[in-house]
Amino acid sequence: MSHVSKIELEVNDLDTLKAACKRIGLEFIEGQRTYAWYGDHLGDYPLPDGITVDDLGKCDHAIRVAGAQYEVGVVKKNGKYTLLWDFWRSGGLEKKLGKNAGKLKQAYATERVGREARLKGYRVCEQKVNRGIRLVLTM
Repeated sequence: MSHVSKIELEVNDLDTLKAACKRIGLEFIEGQRTYAWYGDHLGDYPLPDGITVDDLGKCDHAIRVAGAQYEVGVVKKNGKYTLLWDFWRSGGLEKKLGKNAGKLKQAYATERVGREARLKGYRVCEQKVNRGIRLVLTM
């Protein structure tokens, strides 16, 4: 069963996305033009805004997740990147990335904040806490 949706994450920088993937053990595949998903839209779940049935399975890059049958598609739209995934449980992505791809979102945010802080001259220290990561910025 197909349940392709957009991961609610604004991606402006592929280098940050690549670093986020590496951080959590995912493989970013540059230039891969298709991503693995159920393969047939059954119409039982709304398509993400701006995506048609013909767009499903097509991408500019992909993210491979070890142990999952499906992949995340990285699609360039209007100068930004949209992440599409089929979160149906048999594909294995939600089990690996968390609900709403929370692990990938956290990794991207951590990488993005760290990069921006270092560009502004801050040192970045990561601390693991019960519910995630705390970034401490110092001059």
